Amino acid sequence: MRTLIVEDDSTNSFLLEPFLSTYGECAVVQNGREAVKAFRLALEAGQPYNLICMDVVMPEMDGHQAVRLIRTWERTQGVRPESRVRIVMTTALSDRGNVILSAREECDASF
Repeated sequence: MRTLIVEDDSTNSFLLEPFLSTYGECAVVQNGREAVKAFRLALEAGQPYNLICMDVVMPEMDGHQAVRLIRTWERTQGVRPESRVRIVMTTALSDRGNVILSAREECDASF
């Protein structure tokens, strides 16, 4: 399994990476812009990520913007819905608005 952790807080990525790396390759980037770039490069190389753990609040590009771009890119590249990357929003923002927005953006889970 290939996982991309998108997190600007090094403590959070420090905790997530060792856990997720037991299941396979794990990469870490620090903002949404880097996430979109890493996602596209992996997809174009034929080695797409299976899971993206996406923070919401980050510099340069937030998690919601990044998810929208990733889902749009998948559609334009003809990625079938059952083959798309699974995206989990990992955030302390558990308010109803963020949870609803994550669902609308086709995230697979939010915690």
